Amino acid sequence: MKKTRHSTEQIIEKLRQADVALGKGQKVPEACKSLGITEQTYYRWRQKYGGMAPDLAKQLRVLEKENARLKKLVADQALDMEILKEAAKGNW
Repeated sequence: MKKTRHSTEQIIEKLRQADVALGKGQKVPEACKSLGITEQTYYRWRQKYGGMAPDLAKQLRVLEKENARLKKLVADQALDMEILKEAAKGNW
């Protein structure tokens, strides 16, 4: 099966389509096959994005980017602090 990356909006849309299919009486494997995803992917998406609206998904993506930026900033600061400690240790 070809690996593809789905955007958050596409994932939410596919989960909604799966909900409709399940509501019509289809089983999970049949719904997943019609959507072109595996059951494992379906359950992973359901766990992460289940019940999420598209606008919340956009907010989540923005927060994840900001979180990554802040983590990098903290790592850089910690490295700078270690360098300064090493430099100060040699002066005494």
